[in-house]
Amino acid sequence: MADPVPYTRAGFWRGVAVAHPMVAGVFVYGIAFGLMAEQARLAPWQAVLVSAFVFSGSAQVAAMGLLAAGISTLSATLWAVIALVLVINARYFLFSATLYPWIKGLPARQIYPTLFTLGDGSWMLSMRAYDQGERDAGFLLGSGLGSGLSWVLGTAVGSVIGGYAPDPRALALDFLLAAFAVAMLVGMIRRKSDGMILGVAIVIAIGFAKIGQANWAPVAAGLGAGLLACLRYQEARPDGE
Repeated sequence: MADPVPYTRAGFWRGVAVAHPMVAGVFVYGIAFGLMAEQARLAPWQAVLVSAFVFSGSAQVAAMGLLAAGISTLSATLWAVIALVLVINARYFLFSATLYPWIKGLPARQIYPTLFTLGDGSWMLSMRAYDQGERDAGFLLGSGLGSGLSWVLGTAVGSVIGGYAPDPRALALDFLLAAFAVAMLVGMIRRKSDGMILGVAIVIAIGFAKIGQANWAPVAAGLGAGLLACLRYQEARPDGE
């Protein structure tokens, strides 16, 4: 039987420390969402609840666009928002598969709170830390919780000052975490083969965007590039492993 995965306070605080540089950017992004929520006529408390329970910047920003535009009926709008959030957040199925080595054997009381705080940035930080030898699952919770609290606080601030600020999309504030993710991804490239896999993901994502399926682009790119990475890993393994 394999040794249990450690889940300690020390690992938690290491995650908090590593994610610290990301917190300011997440806070500003949260302000941007709060501004959009105010424009979609959500009360500050409603915007804060959305950020606390949905906790997905890209999905929330897209949903606010639908709410601000309106569709036809409340029911149609609600179903459109639900479908949009599910499609955009489908990438978390891929994220969860990659996190199995972190959480295998942990009890549910530790797994669920840890995965609830997972975001794009904390996932990338955690995968990079794992590659560098980190094995404490508390790191996952620490890297996600700090940015999560910053996101909710930023939402509250943005929603309150929404009536006095310009459209955040005009300032490109809704692009902050995407830029952060690109910077992190570049830092994770170690070999030429990693660059090729990244290139395949980019081509797939652009292809889906060109055919009008931009919401599915992250999922398709992740599946395609992941399959290629898996095949290359199998080819590189010594016989018998």
